Amino acid sequence: MKKLSLLLLPLALCAPSITSAQGLVPNSAFYLGLGASWNSTSFNNQNIEATGLSDAYDKTTGAYMSSGTAGGPPVNLNMPSQTGFAPTLQAGYFKHFQDSKWLWGAKFSYNGLDLSSKTDNFLIPQYGSYGATSFTGNATVRTFKTNVSHQFALMPFIGHSFDRSFVYAGAGPTLTQLNTNIDNLVGFADIKGNRTDISGTPQNFSSSQWVVGGAVTVGATYFLDASWFIDLNYNFAMTPNQTANYSSTFNNTNGNTNVNYSGSLIGSTSAKTTTQTISLSINRAF
Repeated sequence: MKKLSLLLLPLALCAPSITSAQGLVPNSAFYLGLGASWNSTSFNNQNIEATGLSDAYDKTTGAYMSSGTAGGPPVNLNMPSQTGFAPTLQAGYFKHFQDSKWLWGAKFSYNGLDLSSKTDNFLIPQYGSYGATSFTGNATVRTFKTNVSHQFALMPFIGHSFDRSFVYAGAGPTLTQLNTNIDNLVGFADIKGNRTDISGTPQNFSSSQWVVGGAVTVGATYFLDASWFIDLNYNFAMTPNQTANYSSTFNNTNGNTNVNYSGSLIGSTSAKTTTQTISLSINRAF
């Protein structure tokens, strides 16, 4: 009998701590959960800016002719909101205050968002000079796409328990992966009435960044027994305005029949996102 008691001791230590004051809700517990979420992401303040630097050379002799530069203010893009379902994971801990139905805790969660929004076929106006000649122009873009792919959150919370459940509210930091893609960008200039392809072959740019933001949450649980419970919660998460920079070189021998152009394309995008999430998970308390 003594040996059996020793064997059962580790299991007892790992079991959730339950008091009659909380009913089925453990006095304290670690927990792991798996579920799904419905998400709506707004892609706010999406701006794109482009600058072109170029040198012109005589195609026959290779002699330097002149330099040009062009740029303009950022263009604000109207990016539609996107919705979709995603898998979620969470791990957390909670504990009641002594002799109270109020509790505190924290949870770490992952949401596999993978939501994208895009805008097709637009112009980025530019103004500049080529030697002593002023000109206007634009950079053409076939597709600009922004993607939110992964989001992690750490949420301290305060809650109140009932016989088979507890409700809670909290706030904390998030870590979100933002990706941008610019496809088929070409720089043009209107020089002396002639529309001229300066940068030549269309170029693609991309960026992937991890951004620290913040979120708030409210939720409710329902305990099926002392070890298993369902968690339903709503989160509102926001990333700050984030800037990504791009640059590449070009050598255009296929434009003006008498001139070769070489130089650099330099640009940036800035954006922030807000995501509303409703998630439902099944959790095991330990």
